[in-house]
Amino acid sequence: QVQLVESGGGSVQAGGSLRLSCRASRDTYSTQCMGWFRQAPGKEREGVAGIDRDGSTSYADSVKGRFTISKDNAKNTLYLQMNSLKPEDTAQYYCAAAWGITYGVTCPWNGMDYWGKGTLVTISS
Repeated sequence: QVQLVESGGGSVQAGGSLRLSCRASRDTYSTQCMGWFRQAPGKEREGVAGIDRDGSTSYADSVKGRFTISKDNAKNTLYLQMNSLKPEDTAQYYCAAAWGITYGVTCPWNGMDYWGKGTLVTISS
C-alpha cells in the first residue's frame, strides 16, 4: 500500500510563506500525476496544483503566481512552495498521486489513487 505523508503546515501571518512536503513510499518518477488539494471548513475540496509525468505544472487561478509545485524524484518527495499567503488560503492541504495511466483526466483530478492525511495551513490577517 502506497503511503503519502505531508508535512510543513503551520500558522503564519498574511504575506508570509510556507513550504509543504509530501513524502511517498514508492518512486515518484513513474507517477502520471502528483498534486496538491485543499479543503477549507464548509467548502468543497479543490485542486491547487499538479505536476505530471513530463514535469508540466498547472495551478488554480487563485494561487497562480504565488504557489510553486515541484518534485524531487531522488527523494520521492513533492513540494508546494506557498508565498504571499492570504487568509483565504487557510485550509487542510492534501497530497495526491496517481501511478499507471488514467485517460480523460487533467492533472490533478479528484479521483487520484492515493491520498495523504493532510496538513493544516492557517493564515492570520
